[in-house]
Amino acid sequence: MPTTLTYGEHPSQTVHRWAPADGADRPAPVAVLLHGGWWRDLHDARLMEPLARDLGAAGWDVWNVEYRRTGADGGGWPRTRDDVARALELLAETIDREDGALDASRVASVGHSAGGHLALLTAVDSPVTDVVALAPITDLRRCADAGLGEGAVEPFLGPDPDPWLYETTSPRHRLPVGVPQLVVHGDADDRVPVAHSRDYVAAARAAGDAVDYREVAGADHFAVIDPAHPAWGAVRDRLDRR
Repeated sequence: MPTTLTYGEHPSQTVHRWAPADGADRPAPVAVLLHGGWWRDLHDARLMEPLARDLGAAGWDVWNVEYRRTGADGGGWPRTRDDVARALELLAETIDREDGALDASRVASVGHSAGGHLALLTAVDSPVTDVVALAPITDLRRCADAGLGEGAVEPFLGPDPDPWLYETTSPRHRLPVGVPQLVVHGDADDRVPVAHSRDYVAAARAAGDAVDYREVAGADHFAVIDPAHPAWGAVRDRLDRR
């Protein structure tokens, strides 16, 4: 079972830390998990627990991050992004404090959907060495125009946001990220269309980022966070090799 750390006073400013399996090598690589759910408080960090168990069993020290979400939880821009940044600051402090226990050269931020959006936005100036973006949200204007997530962009950014805010909050318009990335997206995704990742990857590569892209035939939005699905197997192979 995980232990719970706090990085703020709000009940959602927590990290569920899963220790690596007994006998795992030290220093342990670190996986920072960021769940999706279109930033809404209907969903929480439990979405990523299957991946946390899988990575912990493979010797990773797993930080499953909760953050303030829209709705009664009080999240939204920039509070939600700032929460993830504060959790990463706590990780940096922990790496320094637990000298030799955690491998600072292997810190992967693994985000799904809205969590992928947050992973891409917070990688710079943090301990993160790699980003794994699973069916990520990368262009908020595009999502808003299409009404994706049942209109989730408006409660996140607020009503009638200025045009510049769409660019400020969109990884697609804040390139380069500056760390290696793996983007994985199923071509049967009906929540975040796969074309969003195709276009993001092309733009990121043009901006100079090193991006590995895996498009998974027949996979829907949630297959990429199923430890039993081949899509996650590709992620594990990349993480273990690095």
